[in-house]
Amino acid sequence: MAELTPVPQETEVNSPESTEPTFEFPLNWLLDHAAPPIQYRSFVDVARLPSSQKLETLALASPYAIKMAVAQSLDGTWDEHMLTLPKPGKDGVQGLGTIPAVERLLEYGWHRDSPPLAQARRPLFRLLSEDTDPHFLYELRAGAKRPDMAVRGRQILREASSAALAHAGYEADPRLRGAARRAMERIDAYLDSALAEKPWIRIGNRHVLAENASPPSIYALMMVAHMPIFRSEHYPEMERLYAYLSQPKPTQEAVQMYGKDIITQPHLVMGDLLHNKNVVDADIPFALTWLELMARLGFLKRNETWLKMFERFVDDRGRDRVWRPHNKSTIVPTTTNPYAWPKFPLETDLEGDGRWTDVTFRIGLIARLLGWQIKLV
Repeated sequence: MAELTPVPQETEVNSPESTEPTFEFPLNWLLDHAAPPIQYRSFVDVARLPSSQKLETLALASPYAIKMAVAQSLDGTWDEHMLTLPKPGKDGVQGLGTIPAVERLLEYGWHRDSPPLAQARRPLFRLLSEDTDPHFLYELRAGAKRPDMAVRGRQILREASSAALAHAGYEADPRLRGAARRAMERIDAYLDSALAEKPWIRIGNRHVLAENASPPSIYALMMVAHMPIFRSEHYPEMERLYAYLSQPKPTQEAVQMYGKDIITQPHLVMGDLLHNKNVVDADIPFALTWLELMARLGFLKRNETWLKMFERFVDDRGRDRVWRPHNKSTIVPTTTNPYAWPKFPLETDLEGDGRWTDVTFRIGLIARLLGWQIKLV
């Protein structure tokens, strides 16, 4: 394992002329207490210190990441699934799908050309096509015997695979740009229509989304979050998207009419998913996932509510600049949210001070994405 030299105290890694807030990042503490992948990402993504081949070995030093890599099938998928999460159990990989596996390895800091991620490229890019072969619906195949349900399944998988490929840095690939353009055109047409204001219809005693309603999916947001050039090329659409995401989330569950059936649509985003502090306290990993997503989209610093929630995380840090729960709890923040799973926890030792490394690192990453001045302490 690579050994890292402690960083001199109070190292400034931004231009002193910057007018952005100063954020003190406890890099030395993380070097002493965090798992190697968090050390690596703290160096590279938050401190942005020069990397080296020796340093990059830290990203590979996660037992769970290695177990994931070994579990990959020869065709580049995990268990011939795409979206599923592993079955409950300590450090298990049984049932893990390809897209969360790829996302998690990227979160560990694995390079897109590392063998498992390079092997996964082919099936992921394959999903971007308009192929109607039922085989490429993977685990969604059983529920997609009707043509409309097959179309739904292909759209979900296309956007989810696009999100993973964008995260891996393939923004310049024309296949990904084409998928992003089609997704944005569909979302923008919805946001620009009267249906966006009143997407619900009443069926019996339930309010459900109309069959032709097309709100943005969490996967589409994740995709464009990692495509800065694409976002700048679609500025008007991004402005409409920001206005939509700033709206209060409706109380109704996201379910939609498909023919005569009502189908749950948990991947659809119906507005602000982080609308009050109770939501934050109930699921800290997802709250940070949402705040990071909004920061990557360029929306976080524009939204007073989200920014105050992030500043609350910053304020909950101690004098050592390490985050600990403001209610003095000793319980590690956990989540059952499938969209936060690839990010939490990256730490392997969830005892002692290791419990707080994930959140402490993630707060620093969001501060960096906001453009704040980073002071290493």
